[in-house]
Amino acid sequence: MKYSKIIGTGSYLPEKIVTNADLEKILDTSDQWIRERTGICERRVSREDETSGDMAVVAAQRALEAAGVEAEEIGLLVVGTTTPDLVFPSTACLIQARLGLPDCGAMDVNAACSGFIYALSVADKYVRCGDVKKALVIGVDKLTAMLDWNDRGTAVLFGDGAGAVVIEVSDEPGILSTHIHSAGRHSDLLYADVGVGKGFKAEEHGGVCIKMKGNEVFKVAVRTLGRIVDETLAHNNMNKSDLDWLIPHQANHRIISATAKKLGMTMDQVVVTVDKHGNTSAASVPLALDAAAQSGKIKRGDMLLLEAFGGGFTWASALIKY
Repeated sequence: MKYSKIIGTGSYLPEKIVTNADLEKILDTSDQWIRERTGICERRVSREDETSGDMAVVAAQRALEAAGVEAEEIGLLVVGTTTPDLVFPSTACLIQARLGLPDCGAMDVNAACSGFIYALSVADKYVRCGDVKKALVIGVDKLTAMLDWNDRGTAVLFGDGAGAVVIEVSDEPGILSTHIHSAGRHSDLLYADVGVGKGFKAEEHGGVCIKMKGNEVFKVAVRTLGRIVDETLAHNNMNKSDLDWLIPHQANHRIISATAKKLGMTMDQVVVTVDKHGNTSAASVPLALDAAAQSGKIKRGDMLLLEAFGGGFTWASALIKY
């Protein structure tokens, strides 16, 4: 039986930092209010001329370097993003050209905050079935371009960034399983009401901004993440105690804490980076994974549970022997 294994990680965060103190100057909010409800202290905001593709290229280059893999060795590129550079070509195709990858398959996957794990699931299947030997998976989003900076319910939450991993075929267990789900019936709780069908005239839709019913999102997130945790462990005949690390979507510290409690894990076993960059959507899980790898927090052989939840609603998990 063949597996895919993560052999390198990389990430990128824009230079500009917006602190809670900065937001206090333009919003009816406070550093204490933001920290208590979200755990966020600061977020990164990309330049106006800095695209998702720009951020993704840097993260991908760092992942390739960490893996010791040349661009021409990559057989598949999958990019999880909700903020593509263009309607088409896909951001993946643009990145493929910039990185100098071969004429391999390149695609975008839009699953909002679950986008990276969705993309990882796709790449994992291609490697396992023998179609490709090495794949590059990226999670990237530029959500600050879609924010209403006058809405304290959303402006304090989001940031920009990119994370990437290189996976390759392995005889030894690596990615043990991935699980993806969606529930479109909840689409009205978290969305952006512009697009090809709706039209792109922002002024007709109240601005290109994220709409969110925060309390309802929190309730559904905690419930669905609990279910996928059980599903993932049951699928692999494992117990909660077999896990070494939880690497969750970095949306909100309260959601992260609730998931850890469900697993019976202490916060010392949870990788938390939301305080440093806010909710970066599809980028948040690979950003946290890379931070843990670079710091030496996670080590080869550790059992990792990655999980995410996002607009759609979508939710996903990956169980990985690192």
